Amino acid sequence: MSEPSVIDWMALSFVPGLGSKGIRQLVARYGSPKELFAACANGQGNTSSIRKNVFAGLSNPNPLREKARSQLKRMVAGGAKVLCPDDAHYPESLKEIADPPAVLYVQGRVELLDSLCLAMVGSRAATAYGKRCSFTLARDLADSGMTVVSGLASGIDSEAHAGALSVQGATIGVLGCGLDVVYPRHNHKLYDRLRREGLLVTEYPLGTKPDGFRFPARNRIISGLSRGVVVVEAARKSGSLITAEMALDEGRDVFAVPGQIDSLKSDGTHWLLQQGAKLVQSAKDIRVEIDAGWSGETFAKNSEENAVRLTLDPVASELLAGIDVYPCSRNELIAASGLGSAKISELLLLLELGGLIEILPGDEIRRIV
Repeated sequence: MSEPSVIDWMALSFVPGLGSKGIRQLVARYGSPKELFAACANGQGNTSSIRKNVFAGLSNPNPLREKARSQLKRMVAGGAKVLCPDDAHYPESLKEIADPPAVLYVQGRVELLDSLCLAMVGSRAATAYGKRCSFTLARDLADSGMTVVSGLASGIDSEAHAGALSVQGATIGVLGCGLDVVYPRHNHKLYDRLRREGLLVTEYPLGTKPDGFRFPARNRIISGLSRGVVVVEAARKSGSLITAEMALDEGRDVFAVPGQIDSLKSDGTHWLLQQGAKLVQSAKDIRVEIDAGWSGETFAKNSEENAVRLTLDPVASELLAGIDVYPCSRNELIAASGLGSAKISELLLLLELGGLIEILPGDEIRRIV
């Protein structure tokens, strides 16, 4: 794709008051951003259907082109790329949605845009249960060859990216700000890993701050890139449910992970299940449902690895079998197992080091695999 074409697409995205839907309509009418600018500059644009403030920008594109050249230079210097709808790397899945971004700013493994993607979204203030589910599902999906897409937010998003990266899997982070803005700040290490090992995507130019209104718009890209959306944990009124509704509108599959019935953090996921979302207990449920060629060999390999990890002596195995995902006290385990306090402490340390249980505040224990 030629640089002048990229500059014109970028300049068009900078026109004040012109959104992605308007850009799509105008380019369809005039043929290309260049022809649109030329028609308006010559006074040939259909001003009756273009708002005055928008027409003012379209009829004087030179300042916008200068801004685009400056942005492109900085992008290239920082190792990023700019993708427009007539670029071969612009994802076909995004072209199918009602308002595809006029420009995508990307950094990292651009080829992931053409891979089989699944979005994973949920609460920023996630519970330990939600975080564990997100990490495990993302890990297993990435290990089977899927690309995990999320929004790099705290909570469920962060765990989804981390789970995929834990097996050197593919993951895409869609930002609600510029590529040079890390949000939230505490996610800077995860941001750097995605930039090196995965892919960062945004429709916003460098320097754009993470204003709240940008995130609902960001969510359409998350769902648009993906074959399906899995909601791990979400309240009834949340951005995650907005993403799920966008996915339904775009003909994507929607999945939901059930939670505790008395948890407000799971109200949204339970509502989705009541509306017909597909219940998820494991990564296999997702892969089978979207008929994406779940590899029996891969699944068997994962099962074998889990079996090796769970190779314990009979006493430890029996104790593990008696520990549920819901917390119980150490005294309850002592009473149920008939083992002494010292032996229980020894076995719990072994299980904790093996990543099989979690010891919580108040000396309560729960199983995590």
